[in-house]
Amino acid sequence: MRAPEFWSGGGGGLAPFLLSPVSAIYAAATARRMARPGWHATVPVICCGNATAGGAGKTTAALDIGRRLGNRGIGAHFLLRGYGGKLKGPIRVDPTIHDSTAVGDEALLLAAERPTWVAADRAAGAQAAIAAGAQAIVMDDGLQNPTLDKDLSLLVIDGTYGFGNGRVIPSGPLREPVAAAAARCRAAVLVGEDETGALAALPPGLPVLRARLVPGPEAELLSGQPVFAFCGIANPRKFFSTLQEAGAFIAGKQAYADHYPFDEGDLRDLLAQAEALRATPVTTRKDFVRIPPAFRNRVTVVTVRLEWAEPVAIETLLEPLAARVPMPA
Repeated sequence: MRAPEFWSGGGGGLAPFLLSPVSAIYAAATARRMARPGWHATVPVICCGNATAGGAGKTTAALDIGRRLGNRGIGAHFLLRGYGGKLKGPIRVDPTIHDSTAVGDEALLLAAERPTWVAADRAAGAQAAIAAGAQAIVMDDGLQNPTLDKDLSLLVIDGTYGFGNGRVIPSGPLREPVAAAAARCRAAVLVGEDETGALAALPPGLPVLRARLVPGPEAELLSGQPVFAFCGIANPRKFFSTLQEAGAFIAGKQAYADHYPFDEGDLRDLLAQAEALRATPVTTRKDFVRIPPAFRNRVTVVTVRLEWAEPVAIETLLEPLAARVPMPA
């Protein structure tokens, strides 16, 4: 789905007001659900979550933390619901047999790096991962899921979008009030500059770790070149800005709804537009896994990674959890 315009920052009008009673019910239901006790895993559980519906950089943050744990010799497994996929799990993602319709696009990105589990029941997914040898679990999303206790929760915030209009679904994009989400987190992670004043909504004393998205090495080849950029992510502006920062000239662009299922007709149209502009068709890694396989060799992927302003801050948060993992003799 594409988020309603009134969900954005400053979005007002009659709709949020009329929907506010439903938002109050939604928030109360979330609070009741979160009050339930969850299963406590025998290994550290780290959650990269957010307060809003849609993307905020959770998957990129999860990938970064998975790599940091790997650098410490810890066999971390990823765990997520598998949004957009039909499999409920628990099931270990196998990119050779699963596609985005089965497990969702984020799961395929994560599985390309380390063992990844899709599970609607996050506790059951964690149990399956531990049985398969997981020494730590990194959750992509799940801050509002109470079935699994978290040892470290991070509130990931997209600096360009913040908390939207600050209202709870359906009046706004919040899954729950910011204060409720932040109360369960050890720190916030601000990705990009705080363009909407989101940090002002956080409780005093909550540490804020700053980071930014940095394009992968393939972006260097596009510097000074015309590109036709297309994507179906929550905030297309982030992708377009990343390309510009890499020095690419955006000759044309096309944005779709988040998790948009590209078909062959879409790709024929997109490639025709790129050819007419004599531009290289480029997309995100997340979108690439939703492109029909027959067209993938004609599209360039630009990856991104998280660059921390102070890497020592995230390492300090991970240190006590890493110390709990028994290392081989």
